Amino acid sequence: MNKTSLFKRGRRVLPGGVCSSTRLNEGLGHPLYLSRAEGAYLIDVENKPYLDMSCGHGAALLGHGHPAIKKALVAAAELGICCAADMPYHIELAERLCALIPCAERIRFTNSGSEATLHAIRLCRAVTGKDKILRFTGHFHGYHEMTFIGGHPPREELDRASRYRESPGIPEPMAQFIIAVPFNDLDTVARVLEQQAHEIATVILEPVNFNSGGIPPQPGYLEGLRELTRKYNVLLFFDEIQTSFKKSPGGAQEDFGVIPDLCTIGKALGGGLPLSAICGPAEWMDQFKPAGEVQHSGTFNAPLPNILGGLAFCNTITTSSFYPNLLARADRFYQGLTKMIARLDVPVQVPYYGARFGLIMGLDHPPVSYEEVLGHRKDLMLDFVHACYQRGVYVHDYGGAACHHGFSIAHSNTDLDLALHVFEDALASIKDRF
Repeated sequence: MNKTSLFKRGRRVLPGGVCSSTRLNEGLGHPLYLSRAEGAYLIDVENKPYLDMSCGHGAALLGHGHPAIKKALVAAAELGICCAADMPYHIELAERLCALIPCAERIRFTNSGSEATLHAIRLCRAVTGKDKILRFTGHFHGYHEMTFIGGHPPREELDRASRYRESPGIPEPMAQFIIAVPFNDLDTVARVLEQQAHEIATVILEPVNFNSGGIPPQPGYLEGLRELTRKYNVLLFFDEIQTSFKKSPGGAQEDFGVIPDLCTIGKALGGGLPLSAICGPAEWMDQFKPAGEVQHSGTFNAPLPNILGGLAFCNTITTSSFYPNLLARADRFYQGLTKMIARLDVPVQVPYYGARFGLIMGLDHPPVSYEEVLGHRKDLMLDFVHACYQRGVYVHDYGGAACHHGFSIAHSNTDLDLALHVFEDALASIKDRF
């Protein structure tokens, strides 16, 4: 069995040969077909190991096949793989999360991040009686029609970002509910809220803009959003699907000390199993049925294996050694990466937050907005991805875009040193093209 024959077979029965749009790695020209994954490594169908610097786009914070997650799956099988029913474990995990997430008094579980933001936006509209969403260019909140508008417009569409639909099949009238503005620009947010707050249900954002390479909020920015949304009676919504658990148990709201009205968490929460959640105060969360009238349901919503995986994940990350170990490795890795880029003298920016980081090719300064990130060199990124792959390190391509990469608690310092060595070789191989 080899990747070439699999890709040929796959294209006969799967659109593009894959089960998700981004699984065709453009830097490789084919998907990474795996036979298994262990700890920090992916093993492909040709039995070649690759150090994983994607980690399931951030889902595998514990690494692959963590013993606690294996144990949870066995326990779920013994209990009958229950779905469409709640069990004491659901309540236990909700209690754990309410203790960890600052804004959480109630939890409603979902499976994917897209599900979480879709239903959370419905809740925001029900709570406020308003329909519009203020969102930021460069941010990502799922693939549904509620938010897949105005997130990543090309440069020529920036002036009409609020109308830019990111996929065919999204009805044009959906754009009337979106107001897209630049990140890290409080004056624009203040102006829009002053004029249109009576129509805006929520301001939604990634507290750290991972989907544009990891742009951090500028000092005072999140605090300013908190003040403005309170002033204009608009809900502040942190989409922490990616930031949750990457640096602390409480996510970006704990790290930056700014508490939103509600948030979505996920990606890593299930320990590699699909599990996300909507978190918020009782007065608003209790508008979900059956306590209130806002509909959210699903046969496969929070099935037992995922919930037990979530409990195992929470038990693991709340041990006294987890974050000290993870962040010590992060500091060592980022220091090495920064020194290596300086040594090569290449214009590459590496924003980072906890266990995730960006690689922005061709910029000579740290970006503060999506518009600046549009200067990223996609061609160089794809060549970098290919060069890393040839040297035994897997970096996901995201179509060449500036996005995010990362590591897990399973990555040792030796593994991260290997990543640094390969990154240096890969960057050196394309240095003359910057």
